[in-house]
Amino acid sequence: MSKRELVKRYIVFLIGLFISSFGVSFVTKADLGTSPISSIPYVLSLGFKPTLGQFTIFFSLFLIALQVIILRKDFQKIQLLQIPVSILFGYFIDFSMIVLGWLRPEAYYFKIISLLVGCLILGIGVYFEVIADVIMLPGEAFVTAITRKFGTDFGTTKVCFDASMAIVAGILSFVLFHTLTGVREGTIIAALIVGMIARFLGKLLKPLTLLLFPAKADSTDTAVPAPGSAQPLVITIGREYGSGGREVGKAVAKKLGIPCYDDQLIFQVAQELGYSDEYVREHEQKLDHNILYSLYSQNCAYVNGEEGKYDALFHAEVKTIQAIAAKEPCVIIGRLGNFILEENHHAFHVFVTASAYAKVKRVMKRENISTGKEAENKIKKVETERKNYCKHFLGKEWGASSAYDLIIKTDLYGVENTADMILTAMEKIS
Repeated sequence: MSKRELVKRYIVFLIGLFISSFGVSFVTKADLGTSPISSIPYVLSLGFKPTLGQFTIFFSLFLIALQVIILRKDFQKIQLLQIPVSILFGYFIDFSMIVLGWLRPEAYYFKIISLLVGCLILGIGVYFEVIADVIMLPGEAFVTAITRKFGTDFGTTKVCFDASMAIVAGILSFVLFHTLTGVREGTIIAALIVGMIARFLGKLLKPLTLLLFPAKADSTDTAVPAPGSAQPLVITIGREYGSGGREVGKAVAKKLGIPCYDDQLIFQVAQELGYSDEYVREHEQKLDHNILYSLYSQNCAYVNGEEGKYDALFHAEVKTIQAIAAKEPCVIIGRLGNFILEENHHAFHVFVTASAYAKVKRVMKRENISTGKEAENKIKKVETERKNYCKHFLGKEWGASSAYDLIIKTDLYGVENTADMILTAMEKIS
């Protein structure tokens, strides 16, 4: 990285730091608690002479010392830049608290407005800090140190860290004031939405990010071939759970004499990520609660390049599917292949469905389920996971008819006939 680029990044980082300080002050002035990372310094500032900014500096230095203890020889000297950054951030907070001295909301609705404005400002600040990608604040750096040392998930560790800060602040409040002061509903709200705001801004302001820091070409990315160029034939098979889509896909691949990718994708993704096959199988394409996962994954917005477990799996599958489709003719079963390869003009997208009765019967037999009701619940659960997964990562409707070239019911024709009809339809279209 050139000196000019580095200077530009630090300028953007300092702008983000300054904006974040006003976000912290707005949230604090709302008098509904403060952000989790500021909760301990805030409670201490209510009982002792040092200011919120000064206690923020002391607490940040404490977190830096813990990083050194945890990482030892693995602690990078560049991370010592957290010290001047923490001092600067503390003074920024005190400055912003003085500037906002006029802000003393009395009515509860005005306090809520101040809190939300503060969260928005804090989210903007975090966005600039993250895209600068030069140094982390001690809170996020401490969480990163924990994940590196103990191999924990960043999102989960961040949730535990925020909760711990709020709990310790609450205990300090009872010890000092014999009541709960400085930790309220605003602390929870800030913990839940600041990361989501930063993550949303990261997507919304992507053109600004690219303008500030043009992305370098990644030699590992798989380019989409231009229309008319030599591309292998790829057939994607989307399917309802229990429809027999997997069997249909394998039959199509056998008739064409080309590979069929289903479980093989799991093995390739596991190898790339360093996970076990079982881990990938357990977590891929599964998103029970879209909102809950959004709340969990928003914690990753505080660190550039950090991903939640489902995000990492999804992006690895996209990369793997694109690489396979560019390399050889094949059949790809599931994994949202139709959406991932929608720009591939030599791909034929099929969705396999079946009646509810046929799906229940197939699931009962295949998975040795004794009752139809149990099979129905399993089908509903899996299809809900697939819908949530598709909506979360692609913003599209799983199973929407417009996303496929052919939709066919296996209970009307059987597996072999369905495969033959797919081949016939492909010939007529091509």
